[in-house]
Amino acid sequence: MPVHPSAIVDPRARIAETAEIGPYCIIGSEVEIGAGTRLMAHVYMEGPLGIGQDNIFFPYSTVGVASQDLKYRGERAETRIGNRNKIREFVTIHRGTEGGGKVTSIGDDNLLMAYVHVAHDVRVGDRVVLANAVTLGGHVRVGDWAVIGASTGVHQFCRVGRHSIIGGYSVVTQDVLPFSNTVSERGIKVFGANKTGLERRGFARDTVEKLQTALRLLTHAGLNTSQAVERIRAEIPACGEVDELLEFIHESQRGVVK
Repeated sequence: MPVHPSAIVDPRARIAETAEIGPYCIIGSEVEIGAGTRLMAHVYMEGPLGIGQDNIFFPYSTVGVASQDLKYRGERAETRIGNRNKIREFVTIHRGTEGGGKVTSIGDDNLLMAYVHVAHDVRVGDRVVLANAVTLGGHVRVGDWAVIGASTGVHQFCRVGRHSIIGGYSVVTQDVLPFSNTVSERGIKVFGANKTGLERRGFARDTVEKLQTALRLLTHAGLNTSQAVERIRAEIPACGEVDELLEFIHESQRGVVK
């Protein structure tokens, strides 16, 4: 295991033989680092923290430290990070709290660009892109394949649906619909389906058209949400992705962006 002489690694940490610990990194106890994961330099990690394989942490990232939540009283909580993630410079990832299940988790194949903040009890899925300076408040849920533009803030407890894209400099205070293209421009609004992203990921044209129709009914037909849902159920043929969209709305506790 290559460990730079300037690194400080707690002897209780569990580090795979093929992992790499660069200059001036600090690794606390109860940190587990999987095979092929690389810490470039000046990375700080506290446990309990589990990190999978083939991740790369760029300089000055901080992972697993205590929450900024004022209700946090030092209870034991953890951070979990999957495989093949890219964690860029100055990213901060805080561990969970008693009030949120005691776990902050990040899945596989994600890109967290510079200065991203992932607060306590956040759950990020797979293949997510968080652009520079995105801030995720506590308890936020981000679905697979979501893309969040630079300098966007997501309010605590909000959900960001699968395959959605949020424009840069947005302020998100309600749930963002799956498959949607959502932009904050004099108030955050949905601008139809994430058509380009869905097509790139192999969604059938018929599916994209059904989602586009459903989102138009929700956002541009002059209907309230209940009326729009009724119209969608009545007018759009069976489609698993549309069903997922409607279930997402049904489960929302903060309301959804329209």
